[in-house]
Amino acid sequence: MTRARWFAYLVALVLALALAVGFGTIALSPSELWDALFGRGDATRITVVRVLRLPRAVLAALVGAGLGMSGAALQGTMRNPLAEPYLLGVSGGAAVGAVVAVALGVTASLLPLAAFLGALVAVAVAFFVAHAAGMRGDPRVLLMAGVVVGAFANAVIMLILGNAPPNTVRDAVWWMMGSAAAATWEQNGWLLVYLVIGGGALLFRARQIDVLALGEDAAAGLGLDPEREARRIYAFASLTAAATVAAAGLVGFVGLVVPHIVRGSGARRHRALIAGSAIAGAALVVLADLAARTLRPPAELPLGAVTAIVGVPFFLTRLRRLT
Repeated sequence: MTRARWFAYLVALVLALALAVGFGTIALSPSELWDALFGRGDATRITVVRVLRLPRAVLAALVGAGLGMSGAALQGTMRNPLAEPYLLGVSGGAAVGAVVAVALGVTASLLPLAAFLGALVAVAVAFFVAHAAGMRGDPRVLLMAGVVVGAFANAVIMLILGNAPPNTVRDAVWWMMGSAAAATWEQNGWLLVYLVIGGGALLFRARQIDVLALGEDAAAGLGLDPEREARRIYAFASLTAAATVAAAGLVGFVGLVVPHIVRGSGARRHRALIAGSAIAGAALVVLADLAARTLRPPAELPLGAVTAIVGVPFFLTRLRRLT
């Protein structure tokens, strides 16, 4: 991509964050927003900006960045334009791991690891189903396997919550639909750590993804072990996606839509594609979260529902091109 397009993505993210922090039931002018950010002015505005809106906007940005990077890496590695954590069952498996961890009383810092283990199991099952069908590289078979794994994951979660108190069930269902409402700076810090590890590894292995995108035979001819390298990338992509699930629940279709947008802007190498998807994904989820909390005040829409409104038509359009 050109420098101008990188600059445009960064400006879009900054504007999205400014809108998310400045708009809501209490509207703030640019000067009031600026003063509140630095602890000046009315105490209520300071609390709204620094305690409620800013941590939430940062969490949404981190979630979008993680899903964007994970989706870009999965699409390149699998040579599948429809690959993304939600559709492949990664998010569903991560949700099972997170719910089990919460039921066992695991601390918040270890919650992403529990979600990561659940995501790895989901990936393994999806690929086992596709491999058993003898059509591992067919995107439609992988999608069907992912849908089955996701449905099974939801069934497991319902079984776990079957005997839970009503308040716990309500909170869990809301979390499964995706929400950044409970954002805290501590939560954001832990999510950032996991994204640096997982997303950084994906950026570091971007050249290997470029080679895998050429096909298994071409990759092997260039001296790369396709299966071993693919497993590594799946692991890092799963860790990145699982961390977002542990922080904000299930937010689907971001990892599908964002890489296509960035690829349409001229990104061809996966290092640029992954980095661009992180920025574009962050801006998209920040705007989606802003819509979720402002479209029907004082009620709030699930974040996952808002992203699905954008993602489902896009998915159907892409799927039709493959058939």
